[in-house]
Amino acid sequence: MANHLKLRDRDAIETSEGLIFRVFGYSHPPGAYICDAEYASSKIFQSKDPRAPRTGKSDLYYKFYNDEGMKLIAKKYPQYLIFHEMLGLNLVGVKDNLIMEARKPDARLAVLLKAGPTDELLAAMERVLTISLDNSGLKSRDFGVFGSMLHGFHHPKFSDMDFIVYGQEENATMRKTLQALYADKSSGLHNEFESSEAMAGKDWRFKNFTVKDFVWHQRRKQIYGLYDDNTSGRTIKAEFEPVKAWSEIQSEYSPRTCITQRGWVKLKARITNDDEAPFTPSIYGIEPIEVISGPKEALEAQRVFSFMEEFRQQAQKDEEVIVEGNLEEVTSPTEISYQVTLTYCQRYYEQVLKVLHK
Repeated sequence: MANHLKLRDRDAIETSEGLIFRVFGYSHPPGAYICDAEYASSKIFQSKDPRAPRTGKSDLYYKFYNDEGMKLIAKKYPQYLIFHEMLGLNLVGVKDNLIMEARKPDARLAVLLKAGPTDELLAAMERVLTISLDNSGLKSRDFGVFGSMLHGFHHPKFSDMDFIVYGQEENATMRKTLQALYADKSSGLHNEFESSEAMAGKDWRFKNFTVKDFVWHQRRKQIYGLYDDNTSGRTIKAEFEPVKAWSEIQSEYSPRTCITQRGWVKLKARITNDDEAPFTPSIYGIEPIEVISGPKEALEAQRVFSFMEEFRQQAQKDEEVIVEGNLEEVTSPTEISYQVTLTYCQRYYEQVLKVLHK
């Protein structure tokens, strides 16, 4: 594919080797996309993790967990490492000329709806989408599907329903709709995090963020639901993940801007802007209150910049928060600014963004 494709967060790329990537965010180097490696064909990767197999296609695929995808690419497929000039680092990504197929969640949903349900999961998906449309006033074009349903290897009896909702206003509407549906016992939908039992049996690694804190934050996001499907007799997870509408996307990638780490910081701050909080990256305008530990330049930080799914839609305007992560100096041709960045790093599980005074 010689021409540059127009892709956005959660669109998917498959390569000739059988690697499947998720496009990550909205800011990319010219002629390439920064990505997260999600799946690989069994011809090039096998996993013993019982959660990993994806069997719906003629070829078996495995889902990557933790850093499995990054390790495979670094060892065997270095062509999928892209130099990020702003960071001065190689990141996982795909150049245009290495894209075999691009898959878009909204287009995939349209295909599934036109074909009609061919198994019990797709039938449940249509019921949940109908409930969502009838109660929100949104249109099916405002939605997409990602995960195994996007790639056609979902398992009818075990896979989840992974929806995308496009647009800032549309997501705000959907969250209010879900809150009302969760309160209506006849809707069949309820909040996945209505109790701490949602985390029962799960390995918890975060050091500065308790399970109780996590459940509280997740519950009020509203986007994580459970659907009691009477037809199949099982309770199915139904996520509604925010993605920007095309008109809302502005790339921040600039080779003339340099990002430099200035040290680990723990900061108390007030949220001044949460418009971009639901998306990846999640961006929060902040007003620092106190540097608890780390470089004093953190008092000049203007925003929290988070690539971590745990901290999307985490805090709201005017709330006070504790944030802990890497302080970065952002130097452009016209100014120097500071931000606290939460991302994949050696101290991943020490990072936090949490609301105070709950």
